[in-house]
Amino acid sequence: MLLTIADWFRELNETTGLNFTVFYDAYDARNFFEGIWVTIQLTIASVLISIVIGVVGAFVQTAGPFWARALIDGFVSVFRNTPPLVQMFFFYFGIGSLLPASYNDIGLIEPWLTSFQWAVLALSLFAGAFNIEIFRSGIEAVPRTTAEAAEALGYTSFGRYRHVVLPLALRICLPALTNNLVNLLKTTTLAYTIAVPETLYAVRQIWTEAQNVPEMMSLLLIVYIVLVGILVWIMHIWQRSLEIPGYGR
Repeated sequence: MLLTIADWFRELNETTGLNFTVFYDAYDARNFFEGIWVTIQLTIASVLISIVIGVVGAFVQTAGPFWARALIDGFVSVFRNTPPLVQMFFFYFGIGSLLPASYNDIGLIEPWLTSFQWAVLALSLFAGAFNIEIFRSGIEAVPRTTAEAAEALGYTSFGRYRHVVLPLALRICLPALTNNLVNLLKTTTLAYTIAVPETLYAVRQIWTEAQNVPEMMSLLLIVYIVLVGILVWIMHIWQRSLEIPGYGR
């Protein structure tokens, strides 16, 4: 089956000039699908960390002491009001150059964090700042009487947040959270600028060598349409599983 597909695309190139090398050249195919896998890993790590940042930050913003709320407000202001590419460069080239590095067995420098790890950090903080505001808006939409009822039942401040307020707030803010996570997935392409071998990086290497820019750009567009579609589908299933009549509608 795979051989038949490869032969078909090789013949397509010979007859029409459309050169989809990733379907018949083993080297290009490996680079292409490894790039997609790196994009998926980058997205999963950034999504999970940014959600944790959003949950914790929203709790501090609504129930923390004044100094902690001020820190969270400052964090949100900085990361919401600066371009994500500038943030990535700041962490990778700015902070990264100040951290200690070691040498491996053949004398090459090994940085404290890899470019992939810096990308995860930068993307997580960027999306986390938006998630804080998203979760905070969901918390504020929960009726105050609900939190007061939980307090009357003996819940602590953290207990009310964890068991009562956050589950309801999550149902309310899931549509906005979905939009932000989709934006995060699309923003992972910025990791290309610090040499993370994600999909855009791999595709550029392929079209540089094979001179097939239109074909690879078309594939790149399709890949991100599919990835975004899968993410939206997962978030939709999550939203349906948490649905409560009267909330999130």
